[in-house]
Amino acid sequence: MIKKGRLLIAGIDEVGRGALAGPVVAAAVLFGSQIILNKKAIFKGEVKDSKLLSSKKREQLFRKISQCSFFSTASVSNKGIDKINILKATLEAMRKAVLSLPLKPDILLIDGNMTIDLNLPQIAIPGGDRRCFSISAASIMAKVTRDRLMDRMDKKYPGYNFINNKGYGTEGHICSIFTRGPSPIHRMSFAPLKNGRFFG
Repeated sequence: MIKKGRLLIAGIDEVGRGALAGPVVAAAVLFGSQIILNKKAIFKGEVKDSKLLSSKKREQLFRKISQCSFFSTASVSNKGIDKINILKATLEAMRKAVLSLPLKPDILLIDGNMTIDLNLPQIAIPGGDRRCFSISAASIMAKVTRDRLMDRMDKKYPGYNFINNKGYGTEGHICSIFTRGPSPIHRMSFAPLKNGRFFG
C-alpha cells in the first residue's frame, strides 16, 4: 500500500462487543509510512492482538503508540447499544473514532468483515487484529481505554467486580446480576438481562 502512494494508514478495531455491561469502544490509530516501514525496529514485534498481551504490557504499548501516532477513541454507551443493536453500535463507534482523528487517513484497515459508513478507501480484514500491525495497535488503544473506564465503573457500581471481569459474562458477574439486579451500565438487550428475572 505504501508503494501505491498510501501514506496515512489508519487501523481500526473495537473492544467490548460481547460484554454484558459498559460501552463498546473503538480506536483509530493513524501511522505515517515511515513508522509502518520501520515498525520492527521501533516496536520489536511487541504490537499484537491486545488479547494476547498482559495488562501491564498493553499499558506500556499504549504510551509508546501514543507517542508515534495520531489516535482517537470513541464509544457507544450501553443505552445506545440497547437502542440500535451491538453491530450498528460497533460500526458507529468506529465511524466516530475515524472522524475524531486530527488528519484524514488515506486508507482504513478495519478488523472484521464489514466496512464503515464513510467516504474513504477501506479494507475489511477478518482476523486483522492478529494479521495487521495498524489494527493490532488499534486493538491495544481500544482495550486500554475501555479497561480504564471499567475500572472506574467498579468504584461507581461496586459489587459486580468490573475491575476484573470488565463487564464480560463471567460466572461471578452473572451471579451478581441475579442477586443484585442490573446496574445502570448493564446492557438490557443482552441475555440473561433481557429476561428480566432477578432476585435483587
